[in-house]
Amino acid sequence: MIISWSAEDKAYVVDVLELPGCMAHGPTRREAIKNAEDAIKFWIKTAKEDGQEIPMLRGRLVYAHFTNFFKF
Repeated sequence: MIISWSAEDKAYVVDVLELPGCMAHGPTRREAIKNAEDAIKFWIKTAKEDGQEIPMLRGRLVYAHFTNFFKF
């Protein structure tokens, strides 16, 4: 999952890179992640029903936080 803040939407956005088109959002990081977990379950359920292959997870990064990364 990639979590980012959308100033335009005023919400956290979660992209699930392994599952094409799977994304979610929420007003807090916690809610966005919860919504993404629900979206993942729905994506997998739909893929199984449609007979599509479910990709293997390939990510290894558990958590990255870059607050003040570019502090000048």
